[in-house]
Amino acid sequence: MEKVIQTIQVVISIALIVVILVQQKGTGLGGVFGGQGNVYRTKRGFEKFLHYLTIVLAIVFVTLSLTRFFV
Repeated sequence: MEKVIQTIQVVISIALIVVILVQQKGTGLGGVFGGQGNVYRTKRGFEKFLHYLTIVLAIVFVTLSLTRFFV
């Protein structure tokens, strides 16, 4: 059981790293593809999805870490 949790935790951590790296501070997703990102705006579309995905992955990662600690 511990090996399964450990494997899932590694996959979640890699996904969390990738999702965080895709989000560039201050430029938004438009800056990744050459767009101008110097105007403050709300998150929409894919950026909003990445934001919520980051939160969910972080919660799952912490939960798995606590589960491994207590098992």
